[in-house]
Amino acid sequence: MPSIGLGESIPPDTAHAVSVSLPTWKANVGYEEGESWVLSKLTNGYPRFFIHNYIKAFAASVAKRFGQAGQTSVLFPNRAAAERCRDFMGKYATEASLLANLTIVHLALDSTNPESAPYRSLAPTISAVLMNPEAFPFAKQYWQHSGDGVSSRRAEYCHKLFTQGLLVRVSDSESPAQVPASASKVSTPASPSLPGMTSFRGPKRYRRPMSPVDGAPSASNLNAIASVSPATKTESSSHTVSPSAGGSEEDDDETARFLEERFGRNLDLSFVNRAKSAIKRRIAGAMTAENDADFEHGSSPRPVATDSNFRGTADIQEEDVYLLPCGMNAIFNAHRFLLRARPDKAHLKSINFGFPYVDTLKILQKFGAGCLFYGHASEADLDDLENRLRAGERFLALFCEFPGNPLLTCPNVVRIRKLADEYDFAVVIDETIGTFANINVLPYADIVVSSLTKIFSGDCNVMGGSLVLNRHRNSLFPKLKEAASLEYDPNSFWPEDAIFMERNSRDFAARVHRINANAQTICDVLRASPIVKQLNYPKYVPSLANYEACRIGATADASQGQHVGGYGGLLSFCFYHKAQAIAFYDTVETAKGPSLGTNFTLTSPYVVLAHYEELDWCASLGVDPDLIRVSVGLEQEDVLRKCFETALAAAAAVAV
Repeated sequence: MPSIGLGESIPPDTAHAVSVSLPTWKANVGYEEGESWVLSKLTNGYPRFFIHNYIKAFAASVAKRFGQAGQTSVLFPNRAAAERCRDFMGKYATEASLLANLTIVHLALDSTNPESAPYRSLAPTISAVLMNPEAFPFAKQYWQHSGDGVSSRRAEYCHKLFTQGLLVRVSDSESPAQVPASASKVSTPASPSLPGMTSFRGPKRYRRPMSPVDGAPSASNLNAIASVSPATKTESSSHTVSPSAGGSEEDDDETARFLEERFGRNLDLSFVNRAKSAIKRRIAGAMTAENDADFEHGSSPRPVATDSNFRGTADIQEEDVYLLPCGMNAIFNAHRFLLRARPDKAHLKSINFGFPYVDTLKILQKFGAGCLFYGHASEADLDDLENRLRAGERFLALFCEFPGNPLLTCPNVVRIRKLADEYDFAVVIDETIGTFANINVLPYADIVVSSLTKIFSGDCNVMGGSLVLNRHRNSLFPKLKEAASLEYDPNSFWPEDAIFMERNSRDFAARVHRINANAQTICDVLRASPIVKQLNYPKYVPSLANYEACRIGATADASQGQHVGGYGGLLSFCFYHKAQAIAFYDTVETAKGPSLGTNFTLTSPYVVLAHYEELDWCASLGVDPDLIRVSVGLEQEDVLRKCFETALAAAAAVAV
């Protein structure tokens, strides 16, 4: 597989890519230490840690027009998120001078301007927090922890409206529909050239009637797709390239859009509500490939029989699934829903059970009463928790991952549920790693969250998150539904992102099946190597029984057509010597960067990248600082086997 250069987007030439190439161990360390030879080459980064250039450009334009000299701004999709950011800054920026001149500017579509007509159905809004540069780190903390920030597609789209005078300032008391035309500060062009509202969004020369078979690849096409490496997969990945010189702005937009959508066709933006409904049905496990085509072409989806529900839970309802801008925002909103639903318990701490993803722990520590942290998610940890509960301690909720990242161990959610029922705390389970085509954790949770950015999308070009309420938690469900009605903004998930997510996820279940098998192949190679000290994969860790309790169809017979879940596409491992880890990472011919769940294999020195300032703390929790994490993709099995055998041979050749 050809390598992807330092700082290039993953996938290459992708305007809204979610990952960035850090192809050597030294590059990862250089990134963490802020070395210019790395940072100067980054074209993008993981969106909650690296503010996309489209967002930076729009933020600069807003600050220039509405701020004081030297000020900067941070952008959010709505007023509530901007106000939460302001409140967070007020709490943690303790020096009053940092908050001087802090203001919020709300922008909405000038619906009285005739030129805004094509865009009114999207109801685009932006709220900007303007501040002095010294206060920016606190706003950035809120952006990263909460996932509340705008997406790069929203910023790109709204920036064009803004520069054309169609997105204008509104007062706190105005609704977007009340914005007068006089609010515009720039003249409006006669013909706005924004992407997204045409019936077919490729260049004019490619316009043709679309047949019912146009769309995403079927499962039978996956071999051909996966055999192309990330660096050369131009015809099957969604990416943009610079438009040719000399074309009109309209043609440039159309060309870029066409190239980004070249494999399969997105629904038009007028279908955004249908697209969101399709996503929710897939999350519920109740939409099959057979009725996706009906859905796209305007018919209501056909009813799906209970036995075709691959999730394994027959009665998840679409209205209990909430779509959000990213996975961390789903966790953030789960916490917000619980604080609203249980005001009598808002003064209580929550529990982070298991080695934490960075921002989950920060949310529980900074946005509520605090957090009790159990880093091992072990039976001994549960014994300690049970003793605390028996002694009278009480908690708002317990948050955990299933399996955990990066050790792939699984907490005993059966026991956790029993404790939650007995001592009245909520359970929030993040199923991103296991994925709901493999596991069903809903019976043990009040809320299930997932990052749709990962394997549900697969294409690594769009962010999204989901939150599912369990309607069988009879005492808490009505309160959570009421809280959601007050706290949830359905417009926070930008329509263009929903359209891309819908297209990417059409073959989700088939891809998971293929990735499960490929992960097993890589595990077999690693288990046979004498230099691999430890392999972490749900099938091979001591908590296997906990995984089996939630694996879909664990006792079913796949040969009888029953859906049987696998063990997922994420694994990690460590060597006996750091030099071996470095040699392996520098040699392995996969894409190398942050994120997971991609359709191509993605390797990362995860602990270095996610916990560089706390390596000793990680080691104290059993997480090797030199651990390598692999997110397995759709490549051919023999290609992956050779790739990993070659890298292991390089590691074995290192003098130690």
